Amino acid sequence: MWVFGYGSLVWNPGFETEEQVIATLPGYARSFCMRSIHHRGTDENPGLVLALDAAPGASCLGVALSVGEAAQDRVLAYLRERELISSAYLERMLDVDLVDGRRVRAVTYVVDKDHVQYCGGLPLEDQAEIIARAVGGRGPNTEYLYNTASHLGALGITDPDLDWLSARVREMAP
Repeated sequence: MWVFGYGSLVWNPGFETEEQVIATLPGYARSFCMRSIHHRGTDENPGLVLALDAAPGASCLGVALSVGEAAQDRVLAYLRERELISSAYLERMLDVDLVDGRRVRAVTYVVDKDHVQYCGGLPLEDQAEIIARAVGGRGPNTEYLYNTASHLGALGITDPDLDWLSARVREMAP
């Protein structure tokens, strides 16, 4: 079983992997398009988390994580508890292209554009203001942004929006 990570799964998968390979998911863009009311914000002060937003011609560079056969049921149950907490993500099996030339089907969590937490199209400055102040059950929204941007960068994955947001939020932080 393969799992596609594009945000916190890159730096905090929460499960053992047999293989980690840079991968591209066509047809989706990584963006802060989902309000977080559990992990990185609250109902009163929602934060923002990354989601895969379907977009023609887009692609998302991330990490494909291979899970051993003996652990598949446990990992899938863990992922569903973690990722489907508010039903804002939809679980999909999608083809991803590995950097080594392989194409695999991967468990992937994409945003439900009809869900109340979907907020695609927010200007980057608005995203920065939200991320700078939100805190949820898993900690500050800033931590999520900084960890994701730094770990993607360490893997050689550039994301200009994440880099801009990281720099801007650091300027805003007290």
